[in-house]
Amino acid sequence: MEYKLIACDLDETLLNDDHLVPDTNIYWIQKARREHNVRFVPATGRGYMQILPELKQLQLYKQPHEYTLSFNGGALTENSDYHLLDWHGLPFEKMKEIFEFGLKQDVCIHVYTNTTLYIYHLSESERERLASQKLDAIYPEEDSVDFLKDEPIAKILFQNIDVPYLMSLEPKIKHITDGYCAISYSSNRYMEFNALGVDKGEGLKDLAERLSIPIEETIAVGDNYNDLSMLKVAGLSVVAANGVDDVKKEADYVTKADNNEGVVAELIRKFIYHEDI
Repeated sequence: MEYKLIACDLDETLLNDDHLVPDTNIYWIQKARREHNVRFVPATGRGYMQILPELKQLQLYKQPHEYTLSFNGGALTENSDYHLLDWHGLPFEKMKEIFEFGLKQDVCIHVYTNTTLYIYHLSESERERLASQKLDAIYPEEDSVDFLKDEPIAKILFQNIDVPYLMSLEPKIKHITDGYCAISYSSNRYMEFNALGVDKGEGLKDLAERLSIPIEETIAVGDNYNDLSMLKVAGLSVVAANGVDDVKKEADYVTKADNNEGVVAELIRKFIYHEDI
């Protein structure tokens, strides 16, 4: 099989623990793009505006006919001019319900518009992570989202490093989310709420169709629960060595390399260049 598109998660997959793209990943991504015309598409839970440093590292920033799947598939963007091709956001009132539920829980809350990240009740663990990621965010002084009423809402998430605690909230919030939201988990710290039907798998299928690439000729690579949907639909599913065990069970291939060693470099060498590794 000659693969034409790689959809790749960022945190804990493409990026190392310092939240940078390892040089070996950059080298093999560029080589595959240049020599085999393989498209490389970031598929991230973050917003497009929160991954500009990574796009620059990958030489994808402001490039025509290059794409990004952001907000867990909630948005598809052409990189050339931040041209939004597809958008599936949350209604403001539903986001507000989730937000007000979260205020009563032991969580840090992120609210994403199409361009801006707002953070409430910042935890120490999240403060450290955001500092290392160098993410731009706004920290409102009041526990209110009313000022966002006329803004497009991409998603909302809860943060706590106790993932079983986050998962315990799912049945408690079901009366708010049932029939309205898709819930996923990522980075061993986030409980994410997107519009119903939004996930990376749907985003990958839509992009492949837009580019006239058979889904069988796509590779999806990730490490966590919010990557499962694209792993299930891609022609080849690859999971990082450091991935969650439940996610590894869905993989066609688990890399020997972890995210610090070059997960994407390994899969390109093996499945694009057919090296025996």
